[in-house]
Amino acid sequence: MAADQDVIIAAATAAGKTEAAFLPILTHLLNSNDPPGSVLYISPLKALINDQWDRLGRLCEQLEIPVVAWHGDISSSKKHRFLKSPEGVLLITPESLEALFVNRGSSLAGVFQNLRYIVVDELHAFIGSERGKQLQSLMHRVELVAGRRVPRVGLSATLGDMTLASEFLRSGGVDGVTVIESKNSNQTLQVQIRGYIQPPMNELKKPSVQPSNQEGDDDETENKASPDFAIADHIYKVLRGSNNLIFPNSRQQVEWYADQLRRRCEKDAVPNEFWPHHGNLSKDLREQAEHALKAGNQAASAICTTTLELGIDIGSIKTVVQIGAPPSVASLRQRLGRSGRRPGENAILRVYCKESPLKDGSSLSDQLRQGLVQTIAMVRLLIGGWFEPPRAQGIHASTLVQQCLSIIAQCGGASAADLWKSLIAEGAFQNVEKSDFVKLLKSLGEHELIVQDSSGLLLPGTVGERLINHYEFYSAFTSDEEFRLVCDGKVLGSVPVSRPLTKDQRIIFGGRRWQVRDVDLQAKVIIVSAARGGAPPQFDGLGAMVHDNVRKEMRAVLADPAPCPFIDRDAQALLDEARKTFNALGLDERYVIESGGKCYLISWLGDYANDALRLLLNHVGLSCDNAGLAIEVDADIHRTLTALKNVGDLDASDLDSILADVENMLREKWDWALPESLLMKSFASISLDISTAINFAQSLTLAK
Repeated sequence: MAADQDVIIAAATAAGKTEAAFLPILTHLLNSNDPPGSVLYISPLKALINDQWDRLGRLCEQLEIPVVAWHGDISSSKKHRFLKSPEGVLLITPESLEALFVNRGSSLAGVFQNLRYIVVDELHAFIGSERGKQLQSLMHRVELVAGRRVPRVGLSATLGDMTLASEFLRSGGVDGVTVIESKNSNQTLQVQIRGYIQPPMNELKKPSVQPSNQEGDDDETENKASPDFAIADHIYKVLRGSNNLIFPNSRQQVEWYADQLRRRCEKDAVPNEFWPHHGNLSKDLREQAEHALKAGNQAASAICTTTLELGIDIGSIKTVVQIGAPPSVASLRQRLGRSGRRPGENAILRVYCKESPLKDGSSLSDQLRQGLVQTIAMVRLLIGGWFEPPRAQGIHASTLVQQCLSIIAQCGGASAADLWKSLIAEGAFQNVEKSDFVKLLKSLGEHELIVQDSSGLLLPGTVGERLINHYEFYSAFTSDEEFRLVCDGKVLGSVPVSRPLTKDQRIIFGGRRWQVRDVDLQAKVIIVSAARGGAPPQFDGLGAMVHDNVRKEMRAVLADPAPCPFIDRDAQALLDEARKTFNALGLDERYVIESGGKCYLISWLGDYANDALRLLLNHVGLSCDNAGLAIEVDADIHRTLTALKNVGDLDASDLDSILADVENMLREKWDWALPESLLMKSFASISLDISTAINFAQSLTLAK
C-alpha cells in the first residue's frame, strides 16, 4: 500500500489476482489525494482490457476513481480527457503505450508525473518474446519520463521458476521483487487419454469444413475410417449439456470440429451448443462464443485455439478437451485453470490422440507412438507440478531497432550515447555488445531508417520517417507468416514456419514427405519436390517446440513397465507397442541405432537442441532430418558417430559457418534491418540451443 516495492502475484486463472493487486492499490490512491495519482495497467489483449474495464469499473465506481480504457475502439475525447487530467487507472496494451511515446513524447512528463504503479497483467505471456522485450523497454522509458522509480506489480500464472518472472519485471533487481505465490489450489484433476488409429492420408478424403446441402452427400460416410468422426461423436456424447473448451491444434481443425458438432445438434433437433473461436474470425463471431460461455443460461462449448488461454472471463468450465498432443505442459496447465473453479468441482481433462498404423517402413517416431507418449509425459509432468520455464535468453535485436526509432521519434532526435544508455546500458537489451550496437546504427543508416546531422544527432531517415508514421510501427512483433508450399508450379497449401529451414531438408505436409529445393523469403514460398522414403511420421517438423524435460519424461514413460492409470484400453495397447519397440531396440542405453534400413539418432533432447543438432550434422556433411523424437540420418552408424565427433569439436560461437545454410533467419519484424552478425546472434538465441547439442555430441564421443 505504500507504493514502495515491486510485487508479483502468481496464482491460477480466476484465483482473484486482480482484486489482490487492486484493493491495496486503490487504497493507496484514496489515501493520497493530493495530487490525485494514477496507475498504468498493461495488458496483452484488447479483449482482456475490455473485460477488466468492466470489472475494475464496478470496483472503482463508489470510490470515484476513474477507470479509462485506451485502445483503437475508444473515442479520442475520452483519451484527451485522461491526458488533460491523468488520474485513476489507465488500461492499455504495449502497442498503445508505444504510440503514446511516439506521438505525444513531449507531453508525457505531465501524464506520468503522478504515476504510482505500473501493473502488468498476464506477465507470463510476455516473457521470452519480442513483445516482452518491448514491454521491458517501455517500463524503463516510463520511469525515465517520470524521473523516478515506479513500483511494478506483475500478475502471473505460477511459473516453474519465479526468478525468471522477477528478472523480467525488474531486470537486475530480482532481490527487490516480492513474490506472492499461490501454489496449492486443492483441486483434484480427472484425466482420460483416448487412443485412435489414424489411417494413412492417401486412404482418406480430406474432411470438408463446408456443410452439405444434399442428402446422402455427407463427408461422414465418405470418411468413416477417420477417427475424427469417432472423436466428434464422443465429444458430443460426453460434453453436451455443459460448458467446455475444446482445443484442436489448428484453425482448420477448429472449423472442422465446430461444423461437425453443430451438425450433430441439428440432426438431434436441439439448439447448437458448439462455437468456433480463433484469431481469424471477426470480433463479432469471437464475442458471440464468449457471450454464450459467460451467459450461464444454456450450455455452450468453444472449439478454440490459444485465443481462450488467457484470462478473459468466460465463467466456469466443466471440461477441457485437447485433440492431439498439447503444445506444452504450461499451455495445458493454463487451459486447465478454466476448469473445476466451482467449490467441490474437479478439473477435468480429456485428450484424444491419433496415431498411424504400423507397417514396413514406418518411421521410428511412429513406432514409438510419439504423440501419445508425449501427451502421457506432459500429463505426468503436470501432475508432478513441473511446467516449461519461458525461454528468456533471446536477444530480440529486432525489437531494439524499433525502440531506437521510437526514442528518436519521442525526443525529436537522440544521440548514439543516449540510445546506448537508455536501451542497453540501463535498459532491456543489456546482452547486446557495444561493437554490435555500433554495427546496428551503421546498418540503420544504410537502410535509410536513420540519418545523422552535423551535430551528431540521430534523426529519422526517409524510410524511417515513413515507417514510424504508419500505425503498424507500434507493434514489435508479427505472427509467424505462412509460407506457400509449391511443387512443379502447383500450390500444395500453406503452413506457418517457425523452425530453421535449409535446402534439401525434408518436411511433412498433407501426409507426404517433401524435399525443400528453394526458399523465397520475399514471396513467402517454399519450392518442394516429392521426397522418397517410407511412411511419413505424424510429426511435421514445423509445430510447437518441445522442452528437454518432456523428452526425458517420454523416455521414462517408455521404460516404465507399469500400465498407465489415466489412458483407455486402445491407448494402452498403443503404448504397449511403443514400449515393445523401445525395449527391443535397447533405447534405454543406446542413442544411435539402425532400424528398417535407416539410422536414427535419439538424443532425448528438446527441439531447440535437436534443431541445432540437425544443423550441426548438416554442417559437417551429414544429411539428416529432425523427426521430433528421432533425427533420421542418411548414413550408417559408423559415419554417424564420426559426424557426431566432428560436431563435438565445433565452436558454438562460430555462427557464421554454423548458420550459413539457414534460409529463414529473418523471423522477427525488424530483422531485415540488422547487420548479419547481430542477426545470427539474435536468431540463434531465440531458435536454437547450440551449446546443448555440442555437449551431447561430446558426451556420446566420450562414452565410446
